[in-house]
Amino acid sequence: MRWVSRELAKGPGCEGATRSDVTAASCVALRRLAPCAALSAREIAAPRVKVISLGISRREIALTQGLYAGATSLRRLRPRLRSLLCAGLLAASSAFAAPAEFAAVTPDHPIALPQDSGAHPAFRTEWWYATGWLTTPDNQPLGFQITFFRSATGHDAADPSAFAPSQLVIAHAALSDPAFGHLAHDQRIARQGFGLAYAQPGNTDVKLDAWKIIRAADGHYDVNVDADGFSLHLALTPTQAPLIQGERGYSRKGPRPEQASYYYSEPQLRVTGSVVRPNAAGTTSHGNTAVSGMAWLDHEWSSTLLDANAVGWDWLGVNLADGSALMAFKVRGHDGHAMWAHAALRNPAGRVTTFGPDQVDFTPVRTWRSPRTNASYPISMSVKAGTLTWRLDPLMDDQELDSRQSTGAVYWEGAVRVSRDGAPVGRGYLELTGYANALRIGK
Repeated sequence: MRWVSRELAKGPGCEGATRSDVTAASCVALRRLAPCAALSAREIAAPRVKVISLGISRREIALTQGLYAGATSLRRLRPRLRSLLCAGLLAASSAFAAPAEFAAVTPDHPIALPQDSGAHPAFRTEWWYATGWLTTPDNQPLGFQITFFRSATGHDAADPSAFAPSQLVIAHAALSDPAFGHLAHDQRIARQGFGLAYAQPGNTDVKLDAWKIIRAADGHYDVNVDADGFSLHLALTPTQAPLIQGERGYSRKGPRPEQASYYYSEPQLRVTGSVVRPNAAGTTSHGNTAVSGMAWLDHEWSSTLLDANAVGWDWLGVNLADGSALMAFKVRGHDGHAMWAHAALRNPAGRVTTFGPDQVDFTPVRTWRSPRTNASYPISMSVKAGTLTWRLDPLMDDQELDSRQSTGAVYWEGAVRVSRDGAPVGRGYLELTGYANALRIGK
């Protein structure tokens, strides 16, 4: 899940900014989003954009001075970075227009596929998120993640400039390789335009420079990412119908009805293709490696926010070995207890069972402490949905993404093995946010 934040942050470079200077910034995400920052009207209009520091998580990607220049690798930009804005959103000043109004999520608008697989630019944030397990020819396991975000900035719709930053496209890719020992990842961001970056309506077709995810006429997805130190060239082919989350796609994220998103999943995607694996120090290149496996794709869009008391969340998507699919999440409050929780389990015959907040829990089994950040994560968990319980254990412990030099946040997201009563039953992805630092999420 990803959620949207709407909080002004007063980080370095933000001194003197007031609510009259800026429109509140909302972070990308229905699922992993965090604190935001703001830009003043003078800074937005400047030839070289000054971006403001903040903290956000994974999808949690930041604006840089390369924003107006098109797609760029954040690592390549590092020497030119002054500071970073929150992923997914350029704050539009009231000097440009009145505060933007975005489309609302309501329960009376069911998801309709395939047309809803495309972009929904009237909503504040949107993302296409694929994770999965891969196997190499010598039976080595790998985990992968690719996310594309579209974020409406609230910039004046009447601005005729081809350079108007009305929509941002953000991408994040990662590869979990036990031989490498820790998560390899890369991020990119650009304003939409000029055929370099876009998210098309009507069908999944998202591009950021050479990074792409495209849904073909037969429903399969082509993913192409050449990142810093690794590459993903994969085809994701459906083996079963999409799983529409919530009530016909209306998925609650909190106790208030407006805290919701439109959300569907495509579990049990068959994966074929190739990867270039990262190289550990002193080792030779792996070169292009053929892979196969199974993946999970989520597509979610919203304009709404989480409760201000939420500090983080746990999320899980699992492809079970019998063809079943499990999605579960828990939004944590300041006291560590669930502010909201939900799970959906679809059996091999296609029957879906949903579980409410009082039926879902994530219980830590084993924690891992990062030697770099000293953050402690419950990377082994017991997940309960009704009377059913699953055990989660990571492919490797160190799947922490430390983005303090770019986005300011630290979180854990990675491939997990899933078992019941000691027997393996599936594989999935687990995300843990708000453990290094409490996320400041707007109300």
